[in-house]
This record gives sequence, structure tokens and C-alpha cells, in this order.
Amino acid sequence: MVGFIVGVVDVLIAGRFLLKLLGASEQSSFVNLIYAVSSPLVAPFHGIFPNSGAAGNIFEPAALVAIAVFALLGWGVVVLIRIATAPRGTRPATS
Repeated sequence: MVGFIVGVVDVLIAGRFLLKLLGASEQSSFVNLIYAVSSPLVAPFHGIFPNSGAAGNIFEPAALVAIAVFALLGWGVVVLIRIATAPRGTRPATS
């Protein structure tokens, strides 16, 4: 379940990154939906690296950092769950 949630979050942020990079029109309700849902997920990472781009195409490194951080957090949670639910005296398999 954790992997699914992290996957959905990463796909939303990746969609945001691609839409900004390709200069998607903010007139579209789909684009606005993706931006609105992913904005709180990316907000803590704004300011780490500056945005760049020209003519509406924006390279947003904060989205890439957010993808990496959420993937690492999700992996950590999965490992902790495996450790907590492993039978006594065994180690969880590393994958």
C-alpha cells in the first residue's frame, strides 16, 4: 500500500514537472488540477535550486527533488514495515 501511495505521489509530481517543462497552457482544467494537487507536495522544496526556462517552458528542479525525497521516504517506510512484521529471529529479505 505504501508503494502504491508513493507511486501516485511521484506520478503526480512527474506530471507537474513535464507539464511545466513543455509549457502546458494553464487555461486547461486538467493542467490546473495537476498543479493544484501537486503544489503542496512540491512547496517544501522550492528555493533549493532556482527555476529556469524561457517562453513559458519552466525547468522546475524542486519537482525532481520532491520525487527523489518521496521515493526515499517511501522506501524507508517499507523497510521499517518489513522489519516490524518479520517473524522473530529472522531478517527481512533485501530487495
